[in-house]
Amino acid sequence: MNIGEIARRAGVSRSTVSYVLSGKRPVSAATRQRIQAVIDELDYRPNASARALKEGRTRTLGLVIPPASRRLTDMQLGFVASVVEAAARVDLDVLLSPSGGDHDRSFERIVTGRRVDGVVLMEIRLTDERVSRLEQTGLPFVTIGRTAQPQGMSWVDVDYGGLIASCVHHLADLGHRHVALVNRSAELVAAGYGPGNRASAGFAEATAERGLVGVDVCCGDDVSAGEACVEELLATHPEVTAVATVNEAALPGMQRALESAGLVVPRDFSLTGVAARHWAENFRPSLTAADVPIVDMGAAAVALLLERIAAPATAPRHRLYRPPISLRASTGPVPAPRAAR
Repeated sequence: MNIGEIARRAGVSRSTVSYVLSGKRPVSAATRQRIQAVIDELDYRPNASARALKEGRTRTLGLVIPPASRRLTDMQLGFVASVVEAAARVDLDVLLSPSGGDHDRSFERIVTGRRVDGVVLMEIRLTDERVSRLEQTGLPFVTIGRTAQPQGMSWVDVDYGGLIASCVHHLADLGHRHVALVNRSAELVAAGYGPGNRASAGFAEATAERGLVGVDVCCGDDVSAGEACVEELLATHPEVTAVATVNEAALPGMQRALESAGLVVPRDFSLTGVAARHWAENFRPSLTAADVPIVDMGAAAVALLLERIAAPATAPRHRLYRPPISLRASTGPVPAPRAAR
């Protein structure tokens, strides 16, 4: 059913039906009632464009994701799904747009093209040009992650620094004295990627506080990179007995390297870190980790964005998540020195 059929049955022009649906121009009460009777009879629901015209909004949110050429990690995909689901619950659509590299034009179309009512921006750097661009345009936005100076923004984030520090304290309590942080890729960390830089800072602070010897290494977001990273770590730092990580995508490769070296988790080597709960629970052995509340964070980002859209003059709000370390099966007491076994 479409506007043309409603117009035919009501004996009016298509433009008159459009005016009734949009409220853009006055229509006599009798004509409006006649059109409404046909609409009710046909159980017609205006399409998204008609609703947007009436409300002055697109009823669409933009979600800016990492470049399409880069394979998204499980956690990144989880954030995408959580935002889409939260938007669907309030009858909103989500327009995905990659950013970075060759995708800057796509981001610019989102920002200036009046395609969306607001934007959720993922994968934030400490200094992020995309945030500056959104602030210039006045388009409402919320970030998953935060810049170095986020005071004027609405955002949700995980306390990566505090959580990695908690992982280090947990390992220290188990007697580990030589520990490593397996971070995200060197390119991301060098570019100011927030979680990676905050994880490094938290690791350095906690190892110093507990008097541990810490090794901070970067690793690509895939299995082969994880395997190569731990192989090199064991070769150059054989005294390391535990790893904390924010790179869940590399964990299967890290475990493969440990198995190849004849090390059993957690008898000979402990693994812990920050990861999505379902991912940590399905890891073998199940991963002792701070569980990132992906669903809650996506819902909170959408809720904060709707606040910004409805009342842009109100003060920005944020939420920093600090989930506890869930003790599972991948961490244990420091093993005896290998030469003594």
